[in-house]
Amino acid sequence: MRHERDPVAEQLAGLPREQREVLAPYWARAGELVPEAEPTVSYAMPTLKYRGLGLVSLMPTKRGFSVYPHGNAPVGEILERHPGYEHTKGSIHFTAAKPLAMDAFDDLIRTRARHIDERKNS
Repeated sequence: MRHERDPVAEQLAGLPREQREVLAPYWARAGELVPEAEPTVSYAMPTLKYRGLGLVSLMPTKRGFSVYPHGNAPVGEILERHPGYEHTKGSIHFTAAKPLAMDAFDDLIRTRARHIDERKNS
């Protein structure tokens, strides 16, 4: 379901410049990697959805930022290949001083998209 508004753009527009500068490249990169992804809201967060399922959400937090790939499996897989990030079962945390490496983010987006494809094709 496509929203008439763009919650991702709204989030970025409403953030302080420092936070916007951190998150904007990740949102842009996710859209480049999965151009079919559509902005929406999921779990009360701006989200890119792919094939009807949450692909990724990015949020500022009290201590930095979190990326949510809307699935626990991608987090575990990514942390095996890109260790050293603080995390919870379903999110990876980073700061402006210690950002999530773009190659790790790319891997996360590709992994989540693959999981969605596998689920939708089974």
